[in-house]
Amino acid sequence: MHDLAFVRANLPLVEEKLRLRGVDPALLRGFSSLDMERRSAITEAETLKAQRNALSAEFGRLKREGGDVSLVGAQTAALKEKTEQAEAAAAAADLKLRELLEAVPNLPHDSVPAGTSEHDNVCTKTWGEIHPFAFPAKPHWEIGEALGILDFERAAKISGARFVLQFGSGAKLERALANFMLDLHTREHGYAEVLPPSLVNSRSLFGTGQLPKFAEDLFHCDDKGPYVPGQLQENDHWLIPTAEVPVTNIFRDETVDLSTGSISFAAYTSCYRSEAGSHGKDTRGMIRQHQFQKVELVKFSRPEDSYAEHESLTHHAETVLERLGLPYRRMLLCTGDMGFSAAKTYDLEVWLPGQQTYREISSCSNFESFQARRANIRYKPEGAKKPEFVHTLNGSGLAVGRTYLAILENYQQADGSVRIPEALQPYMHGETVITRQSLGRAL
Repeated sequence: MHDLAFVRANLPLVEEKLRLRGVDPALLRGFSSLDMERRSAITEAETLKAQRNALSAEFGRLKREGGDVSLVGAQTAALKEKTEQAEAAAAAADLKLRELLEAVPNLPHDSVPAGTSEHDNVCTKTWGEIHPFAFPAKPHWEIGEALGILDFERAAKISGARFVLQFGSGAKLERALANFMLDLHTREHGYAEVLPPSLVNSRSLFGTGQLPKFAEDLFHCDDKGPYVPGQLQENDHWLIPTAEVPVTNIFRDETVDLSTGSISFAAYTSCYRSEAGSHGKDTRGMIRQHQFQKVELVKFSRPEDSYAEHESLTHHAETVLERLGLPYRRMLLCTGDMGFSAAKTYDLEVWLPGQQTYREISSCSNFESFQARRANIRYKPEGAKKPEFVHTLNGSGLAVGRTYLAILENYQQADGSVRIPEALQPYMHGETVITRQSLGRAL
């Protein structure tokens, strides 16, 4: 969410930044009149309060002196009613203004390239060589099904489309990847591991920017009745779309200590997304699932440190791909392709030889103070009299399922087996190759 004073003082700049994002500045239509209405009502209420206080003092003086207080009492009562009306008008205008600002996306950082779609994103780095196979490379769903480690048909029977069952060495590979990522980020990169809840309330999703705009992309539990836009409950439940939501909200309505630097968390959770509007997209395989696992990296930073932290967080996610020997590229997203809450985003895209394309495997964003304002997360700068809003950052470090499928496709062999990257072998109890599995039988 945006600072009211900043928008008021920089309205043309805000409108131009929205145009760069492909957002119609008409979204802010009515801002100035609402702002004027609110400030006028506040001024009127304060003036009336001052008049009422003066009359109250006069009332007290007359009463002490035995004078007639009936006229002053009537005037005080009338002022009280007018004050309450002015305060109600100010509160109503403030609510409308807040709702208007809540619908405005974050403004892109000056270093973000202008553009309208993913075709305008800028590749800032490539890593790893793409080696041709001596045989036709297969997509991961064919590899996994042939090996008996992936089963989409039975998963659909159990839960519906966009789910998968994993068996044997395949299930072990998923677990190995999560442990490898957590060890890397906690032991080498300095993140503190946290295991958050997988159910969150509406206020938490509002804090990170998923509500109210993206409710249809989420799974809402019906234990407390239907979700009503504008009503942010604290006792309803949603399945998390990413660990970003519960981890960022750890410090909601708190003032954190950043005197020694940023606070960094790594969290491994299941994630749940309805994939609304994605009909017909990535219907094969594990690219776009309703449930998947992810290791998420979240940082709370001082504003002056946040862009350096953004670079380091992105590098930490890249290190996972490099240790696993997976070719990738880093894309700087343009203004029209960023998420609602982001000020700047890098996408990491891994090479998938079975599909002959790069696919997103991590999105690393700096939200500046946008989420912190919504969630009321502050810190007190050294020497400052008042606390200020922190900057929040997050990124996948990595999406486990997409890393899994990248390994299947990049490490497939002519006989249908899959080599296990050397960095993962200690987590696979020495297993170096995944071969055909026997369903339900220990190997």
